[in-house]
Amino acid sequence: MQNLENTSKLPLTGINVLEIGQIIAGPFCTRLMADLGANVVKIEPPGKGDPIRTWGQAHNGSTAWWSVHARNKKSLTLNLKHEKSREIVLKLAETADIIVENNKPGQLEKWGIGPDALEQANPKGILVRISGYGQEGPKKDRPAFGVIGESMGGLRYLTNQAKGVADDLPPVRVGISIGDSLAAMHGALGALAAIHKRDAQKEDEFQILDVALSESVLSVMEGCLPEFGMFGTVRQPTGSALPSCAPTNAYPTSDDRFILVAANSDPLFKNLCTAMGKPELAQDPQFSTNPERVKRMKELDLLIASWTKQYSLSELEVMLDQAPVPASRIFTMEDIAHDEQFRFRKMVDEVDDPIHGKVLHYGAMPKIRGIDRHEMIRWPGPTIGQHTQEILNQLGYQKKQVEELYAEGIV
Repeated sequence: MQNLENTSKLPLTGINVLEIGQIIAGPFCTRLMADLGANVVKIEPPGKGDPIRTWGQAHNGSTAWWSVHARNKKSLTLNLKHEKSREIVLKLAETADIIVENNKPGQLEKWGIGPDALEQANPKGILVRISGYGQEGPKKDRPAFGVIGESMGGLRYLTNQAKGVADDLPPVRVGISIGDSLAAMHGALGALAAIHKRDAQKEDEFQILDVALSESVLSVMEGCLPEFGMFGTVRQPTGSALPSCAPTNAYPTSDDRFILVAANSDPLFKNLCTAMGKPELAQDPQFSTNPERVKRMKELDLLIASWTKQYSLSELEVMLDQAPVPASRIFTMEDIAHDEQFRFRKMVDEVDDPIHGKVLHYGAMPKIRGIDRHEMIRWPGPTIGQHTQEILNQLGYQKKQVEELYAEGIV
């Protein structure tokens, strides 16, 4: 890990970002930009800091997740409930290209740092507001987290087994806070589009981007909405299969694992049939085309499962790779940590953390030609308020003034 704070290699070098958020959506949005070189100042409440600091397994008083989640950012402690904090926020806003917040609608206004105040401080600024339902509408004031966005956006309805299988159990969650992450990505994309509008199109107006968790999930729901609009059909859960193509499913192995096989094009299906020792199956009119295979999906899945159960996971991986057929084990995080592809591309990377020692980090996205992914991780998640004095000094606060801010509990 190298400190590239002053490098010109990263694409967002020179872009200043102010984060007024916590938990996942806002902080993940700014982490994406920080990984690409943006200078991110993260505001945290004095004392406990961002709640994510306590989420997950901890070591030496800090969680492993925090090392990744807050990397490449500078931590400034600031009590936003104190009226004197307003001056500091607005000074930071003066030079911030992008401001990201994910508080409940109206919270910034209550603190005296709403859009009007921020625009006055920086007429060319870009404000990204992430919330459950958006900044307007009949549901805007309802409390919401990522799981609510996943539910309202239609994803949770589909994350279940097909009808008739475990009908007494509720739809399962994806396993991570995907609603927050999708909103964060939309926020980052929108912010960069706004930067382009400001700089390339010479638009010197204060821009406000309104990102809703529910809408961020809905936007990735593929053909579900237009299919309902045109045909009145509601897409149903299909477990591990895909409703529109076959075969694509997870199949059991002899060593009690599963292998995912995606042989849903006609040439790939032919390759799979050859690997199974049943080349004639690909010529059978009942299975030779995708529409026919979809009609007989259950029957086809049983045929493939009866074959995969004869072999171990590692044997199937070799056979299907040689076929060739797209296939993969269902990766655990242990599999990921040791995978040669992830390691080669440094998407799984060891980072030196002064609190934890060596920590496995996800590589920065995307991979950029000419830039080593390892170099994009300049430092891991900071301690609470690690950069407070540095930032205040940059804003022009003298030593005595900083001491008074600490004494009053403002920072």
